Amino acid sequence: MNHLYTLQQLVDRHHNHLSRVNPPDLETDNGVLQRRQHPVITREHIPLSWRYDLNESTNPLLVEQLGVNATFNAGAIEYEGKIVLVVRIEGADRKSFFALAESDTGIDGFRFRARPLQIPDGDPAETNLYDMRLTRHADGWIYGLFCTERQDPDTKSDSISAATANCGIVRTRDLETWERLPDLKSPSKQQRNVVLHPEFVNGKYFLYTRPMEFFMHAGAEGRLCWALADSMSPCVIGEQPTLDKQTYHTIKEGKVGAGAAPIKTSEGWLHIAHAVRGCAAGMRYVLYAFLTDLEDPTRIIAAPGGYFLAPFGAERVGDVSNVLFSNGLIARNDGSVLLYYASSDTRLHVGTTSIKQLLAYVHGTPADGLRTHESVRQRLELIDRNQTLRGLNPVLDAALGA
Repeated sequence: MNHLYTLQQLVDRHHNHLSRVNPPDLETDNGVLQRRQHPVITREHIPLSWRYDLNESTNPLLVEQLGVNATFNAGAIEYEGKIVLVVRIEGADRKSFFALAESDTGIDGFRFRARPLQIPDGDPAETNLYDMRLTRHADGWIYGLFCTERQDPDTKSDSISAATANCGIVRTRDLETWERLPDLKSPSKQQRNVVLHPEFVNGKYFLYTRPMEFFMHAGAEGRLCWALADSMSPCVIGEQPTLDKQTYHTIKEGKVGAGAAPIKTSEGWLHIAHAVRGCAAGMRYVLYAFLTDLEDPTRIIAAPGGYFLAPFGAERVGDVSNVLFSNGLIARNDGSVLLYYASSDTRLHVGTTSIKQLLAYVHGTPADGLRTHESVRQRLELIDRNQTLRGLNPVLDAALGA
């Protein structure tokens, strides 16, 4: 095999992925969020030097030794004029790690920094790290909250898949040097999807939590809660009152969890969270939106029914199919919003919208009526309201089926 020729092919293929433009997907535009035609980051974006020994004398056949399985569930922040993602990268060995990728547009052109993040080791029993949320806090630090997973020490010897998940914490000021803080301490055995609120609440750090006793359980436990802490080092919480909960025969039947840190708007704190329900294909993850009070973020003031975003088309296919998950959300100074979401635990996408569009959706969408009869009533009300527009212009008439 001609090593140099094969290497050139790899370089060309890699360059094509890095330089690919990402136009809007007009077929899926619903006025709330605009998808893009391509994922923003896939495993093909990973630098070649992270996967291959490029020395012909030691790897003459150009074998990929450290393969990458997936790139997904990225935290996001705008920093010094660039959009920076902390991407979850899962290797062929199933272990996840973090790496920074940055772009001028936030829509395409993402390139990884030279080296993956090496999070300081917190515990010899710590097996896997994943799904970092970034929060630029009012105290001046940028915090990263992530899941740190271990094999359950209380499990029986013949049950090797039982695990415990907790919230790991790091902080940085420059995205270069990351300080590992003690893991979150809470009364719950399991803590995943923990998010730090950007501001102090009553002089304390405010966190969104999901306390659970079992690693994979869905049902009675999967509530979205909140908690207060005096400090982030150590971060110790006690009582965890419910902010949002599961509801029978809704998108939130199985469990709910926080996404990224909420966006502060003039009308309240805007949240994009995830909801889970069971189906024949397993657990279906979708994204939903809600608004909490500016002065009291424990109070939901607007809660549209149904999902905000769900797997569509090729997004349904992947390692864990029928799943959308987001832990990266950026509100820019011009009012635009970038939502980073992963599909089927395999690849990372971006959706573009604005605070104005999101607020229109949150306020304009009725709450879930919880029954078929109420759902039909809501649609009939909309149909009747639209019929009053008949005759105003030909385009409206065409939309009304004239």
